[in-house]
Amino acid sequence: MQPSFFVNHGGGPCFFLEPSPMRRAWAPLETYLAGFASRLPRRPDALLVISGHWEETVPSIHFGASPSLLYDYGGFPAHTYALDWPSPGSPRLAARISTLLDQAGIRNTREITRGWDHGVFVPLKVAFPDADIPVVQLSLQQDLDPEFHLALGRALTPLRAENILIIGSGQSYHNVSGFFSGGDADHAARTFDRWLQNAMRDPSQREYALRNWHHSPASRMAHPREEHLLPLMVVAGAASGEAAHLDFTATVMGKSLSGFRFG
Repeated sequence: MQPSFFVNHGGGPCFFLEPSPMRRAWAPLETYLAGFASRLPRRPDALLVISGHWEETVPSIHFGASPSLLYDYGGFPAHTYALDWPSPGSPRLAARISTLLDQAGIRNTREITRGWDHGVFVPLKVAFPDADIPVVQLSLQQDLDPEFHLALGRALTPLRAENILIIGSGQSYHNVSGFFSGGDADHAARTFDRWLQNAMRDPSQREYALRNWHHSPASRMAHPREEHLLPLMVVAGAASGEAAHLDFTATVMGKSLSGFRFG
C-alpha cells in the first residue's frame, strides 16, 4: 500500500536557478524533495499528481502519453523556460482513474493537449530526476469545495493498493504578497501552520477540520484563495481514517510551511 503525500512545490522554478537568495531560501524544500523517493516504501508503478495550478469545471484527467511542460510562471531567467522533464504519461492509469470517479458518481472529463504545470514538473524534477515513472495529472474542480475534494480523494483510495503514489502538490501557505512581508504576515503563517499540524493529527476529526478550514485562525491571511490547499484535501481523503505524519517542516522567507504523509 502506497501512502499519499501533500508536498509544497516551492516558488516557481526556484530549484533550477543559479545560486541566489531565492534558491537559498527554498533550500530546505529542495533537500526534502531530493530525498523523497528514497523514503518511499517501494518504487511506485506510476504517480497521480493533483496540482494547485489546474482547475476545471469538473475534474479533468490527463490522458496524454507524452505531455509537454507548461511554464506557467513569469519573471524568471530564460533557461527556466527551456527546462525538460520527459516522464511519460499513462493513458491506462488515466482510464482507471476515470472509472473510479464514475463509480463514485463524480463527473469527469479528459484532457490530452495541456502541458504539465509547474506544480507537477518542478517538484517531480527534483524528486524523480530520471523521469522514468509514468505520471497522470488530475485537476481540481473550480468551485474549490473542500468536501468535494475530500470525496474526490476517497474515490481514488483503491489506487494506493495498486502501487500508485498519490501526490497533492500545493503550498501550506500561499499568500504571494505575504511572502514578501514580515511582521503580521509571519505571525499569520505560524498561527495557521500550528492549526494545520494539529488538525492533521487526529484522523477521526481531520476531515471535519479540513471542511471548515476557513474558520481556522489566520486562514485567509495564509490562503486568500484556497487552490493551493485543495490538493491536501484530496490526499487526505485518499487516506481517510488513517494516520497522518508531519513529513516536512521549514521556515521559508519567514513563513512556516508543512508537508504531510498519510497512511
